Amino acid sequence: MALFLALIIIAIVLGIIGATADGLLFLLIIGIAVLVAALIYAAMRMRRSAHRRPVR
Repeated sequence: MALFLALIIIAIVLGIIGATADGLLFLLIIGIAVLVAALIYAAMRMRRSAHRRPVR
């Protein structure tokens, strides 16, 4: 969970810097890529934990 939150924070910071600074559009693109990677990581983690729950 801490890795997911760190990736989200990094994506937000890179996105803000990339959107506001002149000539740093590549940081916005990297921020979007990190955000997508964080969402994929969270989805895989949720899917894996859903299978481990015992059926009652």
